[in-house]
Amino acid sequence: MDMDNKRWKTLKSEYLIRRPWLTARRDAVQLPNGVVNDEFYVLEYPDWINVIAITADGHFVFVKQYRYALDLDSVELCAGVIEPGEEPIEGAKRELLEETGYGGGKWEEIMTIGQNPSTCNNWTHCFLATGVERLSDQHLDRTEDIDVVLLTRDEVLKMMRNDELKQALMLAPLWRYFAEGF
Repeated sequence: MDMDNKRWKTLKSEYLIRRPWLTARRDAVQLPNGVVNDEFYVLEYPDWINVIAITADGHFVFVKQYRYALDLDSVELCAGVIEPGEEPIEGAKRELLEETGYGGGKWEEIMTIGQNPSTCNNWTHCFLATGVERLSDQHLDRTEDIDVVLLTRDEVLKMMRNDELKQALMLAPLWRYFAEGF
């Protein structure tokens, strides 16, 4: 499908806030039909990664941490920000090691998704790492309080079916993993 005729033209762009974890801008845009929207908001984020990590004995490596915005203890895949100049695979391996102490194994990128393409400008690169093993202790940032949780395949599926996993950017690759029988 040819999308070139659907592109919007940016007429003006203004940053409203620029902070390490929140950058927002207001653009004036013109749609292909000529309509002008003077207030289109974009949230800028760096690209992210997440990792479905599975040990040699078949356990899924998850993390558990408190999520302030939703006020819940959340069980999640290992995830994080890709550092400037870092390739997605490098960021994924670094984040898994830092957050869980696990590494090694065989790696492949299984999908790249956007969290909300209507207002957010970043990508999430989703990786599958099989045969990972515990290589070290965690190396957490001072603002991280993360527990490592090892789950069986059945436990992960049960949590997915029971709506216990809440992060959509993590559920998408997990559902794909189970649907396609990786």
